[in-house]
Amino acid sequence: MLTRRLFLVCAALLAVSSWAARPAAAQSADPGATAFIQSLGNEAVATFSNKSLSREQAVQRFRTLLYQGFDVAYIGRWVLGRYWNSATPQQHDEYQKLFERLIVNTYADRFVEYSGETFRISGSRVEGEADTMVSTQIVRPNGPPVNVDWRVRKRDTAYKIIDVVVEGVSMGVTQRQEFASVIGQNGGRVEGLLQALRQKVGSAG
Repeated sequence: MLTRRLFLVCAALLAVSSWAARPAAAQSADPGATAFIQSLGNEAVATFSNKSLSREQAVQRFRTLLYQGFDVAYIGRWVLGRYWNSATPQQHDEYQKLFERLIVNTYADRFVEYSGETFRISGSRVEGEADTMVSTQIVRPNGPPVNVDWRVRKRDTAYKIIDVVVEGVSMGVTQRQEFASVIGQNGGRVEGLLQALRQKVGSAG
């Protein structure tokens, strides 16, 4: 079960892409990816255990960590799926802004409510041709640990999270299906999704 205050699992819910499982290659997993997840987690814990931050400051820190850790532009495009190709450049721009607001509005409060959860690295493996899957456990003060896998890809010299699987379930698949459903209910028009997002998070102007 996901809990409202399990802030790292809330971060996991931001991940939005997935691939079919493939056998691990023979080569060793990239140790830099594991170090990246460890560092990002430590920074998140240090930031959100600081109760002197105002909500506005915490939300800004959340946004900074979001872009530091996740490839948000890639994630947004992946979630839109095949409908990306039918959208105009103007719709692309508005959609990406609305998508970011959706993430921040939905999960910032959960980070602010951080209440002592920690995480530990439990392993890593090669995934596909270029990625590393870093396995972690979210340790709660009360209740069993939650297993979270982070798919990390190296882009130039930086690492970015491109997929997260919580207890075997990719949160991105659900988000992609929800968006596709909204578009389908609006005659296959991306404008229908944009309108729904505007109503939920406000204009992206």
